[in-house]
Amino acid sequence: MKLTQFITDEDAVSPVIGVILMVAITVILAAVIGTFVLGLGEQTATAPQASFSFDYNNNSADAAGGDGVQGDVLKITHESGSQIAAARLSVAISGAVDGAGNSESLTAAGPDIPDPMNAGKTIEVNDTSFGLAATDAPGDDINLAGATVRVVWTDESGSSSATLQRWSGPNA
Repeated sequence: MKLTQFITDEDAVSPVIGVILMVAITVILAAVIGTFVLGLGEQTATAPQASFSFDYNNNSADAAGGDGVQGDVLKITHESGSQIAAARLSVAISGAVDGAGNSESLTAAGPDIPDPMNAGKTIEVNDTSFGLAATDAPGDDINLAGATVRVVWTDESGSSSATLQRWSGPNA
């Protein structure tokens, strides 16, 4: 066979290129489909966009007024943004103390969160949120002046969470 004839002979070039392209396309499609079947292509849930305001009353309750609360009161109001299911929302508080200076934690139930939480609705954090009695006893008064409060959203699977808003007391 002559070398010039071998170089100019292009009979098998087109079918070989076609086969290579078909194999490449098949491999790429298999990889994309496999990624989604195995769950590697799942999108993570993004936190809702919401704005909250905080209204802090430093021991503002009046026993004679009949409101039944003696300690500090923090009202967290949803101002604007996405509507959020109460099951996805929680309030995290650190640095709260009772009237005797003992560190306090929220009860398992925590404050009552409206469902759904949307613009204009309010969460109230007070003595009962911590399981303290609404009495005149100073030891049952919650002090939030040194506390940090976070409004936290958790996705449905519970695998990720995000702090939507944060408030720090005047002494925090």
